[in-house]
Order: sequence, then structure tokens, then C-alpha cells
Amino acid sequence: MAAPLSETTIALIKATAPALQQHGVEITTRMYARLFENEDVRAMFDQAAQESGEQPRRLAAAILGYAQNVDKLQNLTGAVARMVQRHVDTGVKAEHYPLVAEALLPAIRDVLGEAATDEVLAAWGEAYWFLADILIGKEADAYAEMETA
Repeated sequence: MAAPLSETTIALIKATAPALQQHGVEITTRMYARLFENEDVRAMFDQAAQESGEQPRRLAAAILGYAQNVDKLQNLTGAVARMVQRHVDTGVKAEHYPLVAEALLPAIRDVLGEAATDEVLAAWGEAYWFLADILIGKEADAYAEMETA
């Protein structure tokens, strides 16, 4: 399991919550555009949910929830469980997480501009991988459980 997030990272993530509330859908829409340059990844997603804006809205809400609760992750237990189940249902694997990071962090910079300082992006990188490690572990457990069932 990853080391706990630093107090600096937690403070920076929480400080970005208002910007995420205002620009979250724009960030996630931009992120998916980058991510879907990979056709194999694109094929994993319900494109109707992309076109309707449902998936970018859902991810924006999840990211905002994470930012608002980064210092009290116990509040996200149900959301994490639902995300793990959805990821397992759609075949998300550990190797997909770097692709998302490579799409998300530049999307934050694209949308937030100068407000997305190197320090802010480093904090989001740390926070992303902290959560990704949790998801990857829980997804691995779920995949292993499916194989033994």
C-alpha cells in the first residue's frame, strides 16, 4: 500500500476543490479526448455515456468527491467499492492506470492554466497514484475472487 499523502498534498488537493467544482466536466471531457486517442482504451467505454456527457460528469463528481474528502477517505468507501465493481465489469487492469494519469494531469493543466502550477500537478499526481494503488489492489482481489468462484 502507498505511503499516506503528505499534509502539503492534502492541502493542495483540498484547495483545488472549488476549481474542480467549476471546471470538472471540462477537465474530464478533455481527459477522455486524450485517453481515447488509444483505440483499445476507447473500446472499453460506453460511447453513448461519453456523447451524452454522463461519463465525464460522473468522473468529475468522483474527482471532486475525492478532493473534498482526501483527508477522510473513509467517506469514500462506498464510492470506491462501486468504482472497483465497474472497473472489474469493464476489464480495467493495473496497466490502464498510467494511461489515465497521462491524460488527466495534462487535462488539468489545459483547463486550469496558470492555476495548475507544477506544485498543484505534483500533488494531483501523488493523490492520483495513492487512489490508483487502492483501486488496483481491490480490483486484483476481485479478479482473483472471480477466478476461484
